[in-house]
Amino acid sequence: MKKLILIICLVATNLTLFAQGCSDAGICSVGKTFESSESSFNNTIEVATVFGVGEADVTYISPFIAYTRKLSDKFSLTTRITFSSANGSFGTRASFGDAFVIGNYIFNEKDSKQWSVVAGWKIPFTSANLKINGFSLPLDYQASLGTFDLFLGTNLKYKKWDFNAVIQIPVFNNNKNSYFSEFSGTTDFPSTNLFQRKSDALFRATYSLKTKNQKFVFKPNLLFIYHLGEDSYETIFAQRQTIVGSNGLTVNGNLLSIYNLDKKNSVELSIATPFAVRDSRPDGLTRALVVGMSYKFSF
Repeated sequence: MKKLILIICLVATNLTLFAQGCSDAGICSVGKTFESSESSFNNTIEVATVFGVGEADVTYISPFIAYTRKLSDKFSLTTRITFSSANGSFGTRASFGDAFVIGNYIFNEKDSKQWSVVAGWKIPFTSANLKINGFSLPLDYQASLGTFDLFLGTNLKYKKWDFNAVIQIPVFNNNKNSYFSEFSGTTDFPSTNLFQRKSDALFRATYSLKTKNQKFVFKPNLLFIYHLGEDSYETIFAQRQTIVGSNGLTVNGNLLSIYNLDKKNSVELSIATPFAVRDSRPDGLTRALVVGMSYKFSF
């Protein structure tokens, strides 16, 4: 328990660091899909909201709802719909973000090791060009990046450890953002006109701690997210320009705390902070603070 308290203190201390959030909404939370096979029930509904503080003065409230259906002992399907409200000096803009459909297949356990795999899609509800009073907004105010993304991943469960790796690939780009920094009156956000984003690869290590009565579960985890290339945008002269420093590694620390009300109901609290970030994050996912709360009901 002393080790757990130390972990919590370290996370709370680091929340004051200026931080990059996770990848395009999805790759960091895909790891939760691996947990769907652990439930003894066929149906699970999750309702959650995430609070974030971004670059400049932008704040976020981002709720989502998810439904998981176990179709067999080995295969489950999860769907999720996200919403985001961003508020800052440009004003307030809210919209549905993305829909996710992700399948999870689990293999038989052998020698305390159990593998599972996931595959799925992210489908945007917007083309990342929401405006306020007719003025274009940077990606920090957008509820989606406007890309249709493919997820492929695998997980190894060994005793109290989970190790998972996921890749997120933008297959089709419908981003129609038209924001130019030079016409906005501020240099807080980079130009992202007709933004094109590269893929991400994630590796996560998670350790699970349970109290004796198993009412509380704590899952400290470390995430390594590598952006596999430099993003780009189209200049006012219709030339494609790469964004230097937008590729590279992000390292995030996360603590997930779960309280099981009973066999069917649980609440979760998640806090995250980075230990390393990319030089440039034009996708608008930079966060100084991320706190999430969710409620799960299984039946």
